[in-house]
Amino acid sequence: MAKLIQGKRIGRNARLRVGCSAVIFDPTKERILLTRRRDNGLWCLPGGAIDPGESASETCIREVLEETGLLVDVVRLIGIYSNPNTVVEYRDGNRYQLIALSFEAQVNGGELGTSDETSECTYFSYDQIRTLDLMENHMQRIDDALAHQAEAFIR
Repeated sequence: MAKLIQGKRIGRNARLRVGCSAVIFDPTKERILLTRRRDNGLWCLPGGAIDPGESASETCIREVLEETGLLVDVVRLIGIYSNPNTVVEYRDGNRYQLIALSFEAQVNGGELGTSDETSECTYFSYDQIRTLDLMENHMQRIDDALAHQAEAFIR
């Protein structure tokens, strides 16, 4: 299980890791798909790290398929998130400053289900999401998606 460590410019002592997350609305645009991670039990947006030789949109599409069984199209960039004052430390001792690109994605096929990484996949209303044990950095991405701003947020 990973833990967040905070400190002034602590990112200087870490490696960079770039990843993507997907905000997937239900057809009514009233609920958002979240997955529950098997490793720590927290709810989160589907997503993960960019692999070498892969574009950001390809990563988003691959990670959603791997974690949920859904095929998606990337619709728009919601925001870019980086914080040099927070790093993630993994069990193996590796520390990363995360740079995340959050996209809105639209389902175009597949069948919703779980994976080796996810124990549940469910659509939630905003009010329900506020009560969940959610990965700390994902609430900002959800709030930004719900703002329906044309320009991407840079945070």
